[in-house]
Amino acid sequence: MNLSVSHEALIETFGISAVTFGYLSGAYNWTYAMCQLPIGVLLDKCGVKRVGRIGIFLWSVASFAAAVTPNLAGFFGARLLLGVGEAPTFPANAKAVGYWFPDKERSFATAIFDSAAKFSSAIGVPLIGILLLKVGWRWSFAVTGLISLIYFFYFWKVYRDPQDDPALTEAERRHIEQDAKPLTVDDRLTGNASLGYLIKQRKVLGLAIGFGSYNYVFYLLLTWLPSYLSSALHIDLLHSFLYTGVPWLVATAGDLLVGGWLVDTLIHRGWNANTVRKVILIGGTAMGLGILGAAHAHSATRAIIWISISIGGLSAAAPVGWSIPSLIAPRHSVGKVGGIMNFSNQISGIAAPIITGYVVAATQSFAWAFGVSAVYLLIGIAAYIFMLGRIEPVAPEPQRG
Repeated sequence: MNLSVSHEALIETFGISAVTFGYLSGAYNWTYAMCQLPIGVLLDKCGVKRVGRIGIFLWSVASFAAAVTPNLAGFFGARLLLGVGEAPTFPANAKAVGYWFPDKERSFATAIFDSAAKFSSAIGVPLIGILLLKVGWRWSFAVTGLISLIYFFYFWKVYRDPQDDPALTEAERRHIEQDAKPLTVDDRLTGNASLGYLIKQRKVLGLAIGFGSYNYVFYLLLTWLPSYLSSALHIDLLHSFLYTGVPWLVATAGDLLVGGWLVDTLIHRGWNANTVRKVILIGGTAMGLGILGAAHAHSATRAIIWISISIGGLSAAAPVGWSIPSLIAPRHSVGKVGGIMNFSNQISGIAAPIITGYVVAATQSFAWAFGVSAVYLLIGIAAYIFMLGRIEPVAPEPQRG
């Protein structure tokens, strides 16, 4: 979000092109993607608390580094460090939800952390945009670093895994474990599947491909939406920041109300959990195809409506997607499945801004860039239907010997 707001200022400071900005936007995702698979292993071995603390501190340092760097190479370095620091965040959140919530409450719990990512853009783009216009882009990154550092100390003080939390009562522990089957000797042997085994599983691959298509659109809009409104629809920079907040508010509402509250409410009322989750997952992803409407919009209002439909539907599907690793993974392998899924996400996060940069530079239009994202969404929907299938645990890994 910070980078997309600073697009014009970075062009002026470093003299970069649309293609270079695309690479700069994707730089964070390079290290983020490379860290996903090892991060999954570390989370399963070391827990959310330890890995989370290190990650938050590193991304705080990266934000400050971006604020003070004197050249483009230094800025690229700060973005690469940011990817390392943020790499554990979503897999750790998914694992923490699996630790702390019974199956029937995981969609809304997931929606709370996932919608925060959308809400931060809804309020952050206009606020950081105003800050940029008043005092410059460097201060916008410094303020982000300060907020991140405050969160580091808060997370350090507050978060514990359930087994490490002395305040957790026995009644609360029973509530968390109400849907869990008793842990058997076989569970201990087969519950920690290897990374190689999980990567070969059809359900895991279907989830990774489907969620990757969501993340492609997410990062396209996250990195290019202010520029699209400003260059394609000729809206001044301040108003493009304000307009940008609207789709992210819709995304926040879709995330919380549909992907979170509605899913858990229907499951609590006895609806088939698999059917509810699959309908929201596939239906929300299909709504993402609304981005094609923005490809041919000739007014800001029409563009915002279509983009809001697209990101709103995708955001409704997102909490369901993030809850699935804890529902399909063997008991001690949620971090690995989350890492595999997020690796696919970040490949999309790398590709989206770069491909968009090339397409916009070549065609002087966002229409084809939006079309590429629609094709990927169709592939993702097919993966959910034919590969993910029923949302249930994958078969345990056969034991050697």
